[in-house]
Amino acid sequence: MILKKLHFQVFIAMVLGCILGLLLKNFEASWFASAIYNVLVMLGTVFVRLLKMIMVPLIFSSIILGVSSIGSGKKIGRIGIKTLCYYLFTSLCAIIIGLSLSNYIMPGVGATIDINSSFDASKIQTPTSTADILIRMIPLNPFKALASGDMLGIIFFAIFFGVTLNMIEKEHSTRIKDMVDALFNVIMKITQMVIKCTPLGVVGLMTKTIYTSGLDIFVNLAKYILTITMGLSLHLFVVLPLIIFFFIRVNPIVHFKAIASAMLTAFSTSSSNATLPVTIKCVKENAKVSNEVSSFVLPLGATVNMDGTALYECAGVIFISQVLGVYLTFDQQIIVVITALLASIGAAGIPSASPGRRRSPPR
Repeated sequence: MILKKLHFQVFIAMVLGCILGLLLKNFEASWFASAIYNVLVMLGTVFVRLLKMIMVPLIFSSIILGVSSIGSGKKIGRIGIKTLCYYLFTSLCAIIIGLSLSNYIMPGVGATIDINSSFDASKIQTPTSTADILIRMIPLNPFKALASGDMLGIIFFAIFFGVTLNMIEKEHSTRIKDMVDALFNVIMKITQMVIKCTPLGVVGLMTKTIYTSGLDIFVNLAKYILTITMGLSLHLFVVLPLIIFFFIRVNPIVHFKAIASAMLTAFSTSSSNATLPVTIKCVKENAKVSNEVSSFVLPLGATVNMDGTALYECAGVIFISQVLGVYLTFDQQIIVVITALLASIGAAGIPSASPGRRRSPPR
C-alpha cells in the first residue's frame, strides 16, 4: 500500500503540520489549543534529539568501517579526491545560480525591511584563513570532539583511525573492526527504530514552524523567497539530475524516488546531520550503494557539502547589499562567491544553522 511508504507518510505529516499550525495560531488564546501545541512541539523536539543522539556514534563507526574496508591508501585517495571535487563543484554551481538570480531579479530593490536593529559583530567567531579551517579540523582531544559533536574533528579522527587500521597487524585490526562493526549494527538498529517515529516528529516540527512564523513574513520577502526558491529548484531539478544522468548514468527520477524519505526529512528537520541516518538507510537499501562507499561519502557530505547553504548565503549577501543601496562590483561579488563556498563548508549541521539548508538535497 502506498501509505506504508515512509516518504508519503512524511509528506502527509508535513501538510498536517502546516494545517495544525494555522489552526492552533487562530485559537492560541484557548488552553486546549495551547496544550495541543505544547504536545506537538514536544514530539518534534524529542524526534530531533533522538536523531542527534545517534548521529555521532553513527558517523564515527561508519567512517571507520568505510575507510578501513576500502583498503589501500591509493584507493582511499582516489575516492576522497573524487568526493571532494564533486562536493566543491556542486556547491560552486549552487553559488553561481544564487548570484545570477540575485543580480537578475534584484530582490532587495524596493524591499520594506527594518534595518535599524544592530548586533555585536565582535562576538562572531570566524576563521582567519582557509588554512585556519583546515587546522581546526584536527581535534586536540578526539574524545572531546566526540562529546561536543565537533563533526569536522570527528570525521578527521575517524578517517585517520580507519586508515591506520590497515597498517597494523591483521590480528589486532580484525578484532577492532569486529567491535566497530558490532557497534555500527547496533546503532543502525536504533536508527531504524527512530526512523519509524519520523511522521510524528515531522508533524510537531512543521506545526511549530507555521505557528511561530506564520505566513505574513512571505509578503515583504516575496521577491527574495522567489529568488531562493527558483535557485534551489534549478539546482535540485536541473543541475543535480544532469550530473546524475551524464556522469553516473542513472535515471534521476529513479534516484530521487530512492532517497525521497531522506529529502523530506531534510526539509522538515532543516538539518543535514539529523537527516544522515535516514540518508544512509535510503542509499544502502534503495539506491544499492556499497557500504564502503556510503559509509565514507555520506557522513563527510553531511558536514561539508551544503549546496543550499552556499546558494542562500551568496544570494543573502547580494539581497542585503541591495536593501542597503550598496551595489557590489564584479570583483566584490567574486569575493562573496569564495566566502560563501568556505562558509558553507564550515556551517554547522544543526537545525536551521542556515535557512538555505532547509531545501538542500541530502547526499
